[in-house]
Amino acid sequence: MAAAFHQAHPSITVNVQTVNWNDFPTKSATLIQNKQYPDIMEGNPAPPYAQSGLIYPASDVLSSDVVSNLIPKFLKDGQYQGTNYGIPFTTSTRAMLLQQEDLRGGRHLRSPKTWAELQSDAAKIKAEGSIGYGMPLGSEEAQAELLLWFLGNGGGYLSAQGKYEINSPQNVATLNFMKQLAASGDTQPNPGGTDRKTVWAEFAQGKIGMVLGSPAVIPIIQQAGTLKASDYATADVPGKDGPLSNTLGVHDDIVAFKAGGTSHQAAIKQFLDFVYQDKWQLQFDNEYDLLPATQSAATAMGQKNQMFAAFLGNITNSVNYPALANWTSVENMIKTQVGQAITGNPAQVLGAIQQTASSGS
Repeated sequence: MAAAFHQAHPSITVNVQTVNWNDFPTKSATLIQNKQYPDIMEGNPAPPYAQSGLIYPASDVLSSDVVSNLIPKFLKDGQYQGTNYGIPFTTSTRAMLLQQEDLRGGRHLRSPKTWAELQSDAAKIKAEGSIGYGMPLGSEEAQAELLLWFLGNGGGYLSAQGKYEINSPQNVATLNFMKQLAASGDTQPNPGGTDRKTVWAEFAQGKIGMVLGSPAVIPIIQQAGTLKASDYATADVPGKDGPLSNTLGVHDDIVAFKAGGTSHQAAIKQFLDFVYQDKWQLQFDNEYDLLPATQSAATAMGQKNQMFAAFLGNITNSVNYPALANWTSVENMIKTQVGQAITGNPAQVLGAIQQTASSGS
């Protein structure tokens, strides 16, 4: 996209730096601490930067027709004090992926609608010699897996008033169920030390019967070459008493820093208006099996790619991560500590995270 933009606008050069996702939190924090602000950055939530006055509102670096074309649910999540700052770019929602048939026994698998059905199915898959359910609570993306389970019991990271409620009775009960599920052997060994990439790869290899995932699982399945398209399906995420009516929606946002001044602001606006065209949204999302950030591109994708229908349909009622200024710190604590609850005390682990969240640090 940067190369195509430069060809159309020879006077503006966009230098792209790609950072490994596992290194991104440290790298981005170091840049900000040293005041080495990039013009734009994609990956972190906007509110902390907006609170510090470091970034432009979205309307200052996007044309009005581009702003109005962004998916409203994702755009709203990037607000700070009622103003849009985060510009959604990389987006996805979550659904359950499951093998249609067990590769060893040839037994047709149903789509579990409740936690009890999920555990029953996982036990049957285990008896066939595979792993029943893949539960990644390692440091890569524990916050996503955990939130999906919390939602299934009427919980979440926030109360109805928008305050952190991480150690609510519903959430503690949920994590106790997850602990029991692992202790029963119905998950992979050591969920607390297993990353998402490992679970998704083992599902693609036919070693795990059920996982929660995003559209990014699909190219992993295709590359593994073990499962045909007819061997797996997507389904609603099961909850305690029935399928989730609202699932996790994830978006990594672009933020535009003010440090470059007005000349850079004008260039940023030209570049962002360019890359939010349907052509580039669809090309990017088709290459990486992600969802678009714009309404027009989402409509076009839904017409051409039926495999993504379950994921696109979940956008409207999606629940996203908290848009609070200290969410990045809370998220990192969840990533590194919640896995300990699977062999430890869920109430204590969630209580410690809640304490940090409530302190605002």
